[in-house]
Amino acid sequence: MPKYFVPIVLLLTLFLAAAELRSAEVVPVAPANYDEAKVQEYTLPDPLTMQDGRKVTTAEQWMKERRPELLKLFEEHVYGKATLFRKGNKTFKTRFEYLNSKPVYDGKGIQHQFQIVWYQGNEPDENAHRVDVLVYTPKLAVGKKVPAFVSLNFQGNHTTDADPDIRMPVRIWNRSKVVYSPAKEEERGAQANRWPMQFLLERGYACVTAYYCDIEPDVNGGYLHGVRKFLYKEGEKQALDEANTIATWAWGLGEMLDGVEHFQDKLGIDPTKTVVVGHSRLGKTSLWAGAIDQRFAIVISNDSGCGGAALSRRNYGETVHRINVSFPHWFCDNFKKYNLDVNSLPVDQHQLIALAAPRPVYVASATEDRWADPKGEFLSAYNAGSVYKLFGTSGFGGVTEPPQPDLSVGGIIGYHNRTGGHGILEPDWKHYCDFADKHLK
Repeated sequence: MPKYFVPIVLLLTLFLAAAELRSAEVVPVAPANYDEAKVQEYTLPDPLTMQDGRKVTTAEQWMKERRPELLKLFEEHVYGKATLFRKGNKTFKTRFEYLNSKPVYDGKGIQHQFQIVWYQGNEPDENAHRVDVLVYTPKLAVGKKVPAFVSLNFQGNHTTDADPDIRMPVRIWNRSKVVYSPAKEEERGAQANRWPMQFLLERGYACVTAYYCDIEPDVNGGYLHGVRKFLYKEGEKQALDEANTIATWAWGLGEMLDGVEHFQDKLGIDPTKTVVVGHSRLGKTSLWAGAIDQRFAIVISNDSGCGGAALSRRNYGETVHRINVSFPHWFCDNFKKYNLDVNSLPVDQHQLIALAAPRPVYVASATEDRWADPKGEFLSAYNAGSVYKLFGTSGFGGVTEPPQPDLSVGGIIGYHNRTGGHGILEPDWKHYCDFADKHLK
């Protein structure tokens, strides 16, 4: 062997290793763009054009052909297939346990609490997974069934109202790493400004809520500590198109609705008149829940941004690349393929909103929440309108431009842009009640 052969081989090996290292490097995320002049040109995929090029011209064709096709595309490329959560799943069982009730707000309403219990075997044991569900119903629900808002909360049921009898979560999860701490008494009512329970009761609506991390912690690796612990073992690799955290929360909203159906006589809620609503990442969740579960009569997204109501193809505020880097556990792994080539994504979020058709759907933004791209959220709602016209409705009601702040516009698709920042506040709930009044009462 020539004496120079080994050094050459060594140099070649080092060169190839360096090249491989460079190819594996994470591409830096571009700084957020807040300049409309820098929004790149894009072409939205047509909700009414099938993948084979055929045009959708009737409501029947939409429901039988195009809607299932779009649902499959969103499952495969964005949210993931929740096949193990489908009806008939034998991996685990579900039970609903009613806990208690009492009058609240000087008799204006009734507070109920029940649990969703997921378990394996014949009976729940210490490995069972439990989710507390808090329900407020107006007094008039006695002997009558009322409509209800169904929504997840961020900090625990005890933070939505200061009532000392609301059950506290066993764990409050840290959203940056897989650690948790006990819930604390001083946290009671800490998020009450987002949950105007008395206002909803006075408007004639029930409110059904649960702590989203009780379903699955909002952290990379949280699946081992939520309901998906029954489906996967630590280190087990998921398929690229398998459902991840947002799809799990969305499925959990459907389980909450199952509980409402199960206890509808005790609760006094009409399960055919439920409104799924969510804020921020839970707004993304509510839109997907409304797409996969058509029992929700109205679908509402509040400040949901990228992966929610905002168009993915607009490079404004949060982008697909940023969201997948910051929250790798939210969407299926296939979604990451579009980090640097979002225009090749076969769907966009106006089509997600259209999956609610012919049911009413409402999108809300906030003027200072540029990260969530209010214009992109408006454009999604607007471009979903063509599907609603198949059902003989006005869609966006002739609205073609974003409205003035705080003004609610639209038809069976509604929209407003509240003055202020990222949040869900009583003015938002007022618009949602007005919208629900129009379509449910």
